[in-house]
Amino acid sequence: MPSKNMTLFYSPASPFARKVLVLLHETGQLPTVELFDVQLSPVSPSGEVIARNPAGKIPALELANGDTLHDSRVILDYLDHQHSGEPLIPRDGANRWKRLSLASLADAVLDAAILIRYETFLRPEDLHWPTWLNAQQDKIERVLAELETQADTGQLQCFDIASISIACALGYLDFRQPQLDWRNRFPRLASWYAEASQRGSMLDSQPPA
Repeated sequence: MPSKNMTLFYSPASPFARKVLVLLHETGQLPTVELFDVQLSPVSPSGEVIARNPAGKIPALELANGDTLHDSRVILDYLDHQHSGEPLIPRDGANRWKRLSLASLADAVLDAAILIRYETFLRPEDLHWPTWLNAQQDKIERVLAELETQADTGQLQCFDIASISIACALGYLDFRQPQLDWRNRFPRLASWYAEASQRGSMLDSQPPA
């Protein structure tokens, strides 16, 4: 078994950390990474994480030499250069920017959904801002409509950086917004996700119930 020469600071509930776990699984690198579970929030940071990332955010990947990478996009790019298989992030050309742009749409869904989570879970109910919450929800709806189009044109057939990001975003919506019922409005995306969510990498990285 390969030695564990990296440490991933993560939370099982974090969709950004989940993207890293999925890529590690897909590229066969999971055995080389020790998983360090941390519990944190914007108002309750982790000293273990801050010691490695001053922003206090996860995921953070500590390398064998003691350096630490943070931000899921940076970590994913680094890890995609550490395996010998087909790259999950195209190295160059127009396809690289197309796939990364699709991945960024998925990240926009996550950003909006997490902001909604913070507003509704961490802030007192009498301080909630309905207009702001609706604006975040509208952002999610617009992106899902675009992803529905992408699913219809076959752009999600390859399980690469774009598809990983989209699958993790949809999984997070199911996790934190089960009432959203997005499948009825976006049936092609739902059909794609029904298959993608059954991949071993997705099943093994599911957030806690």
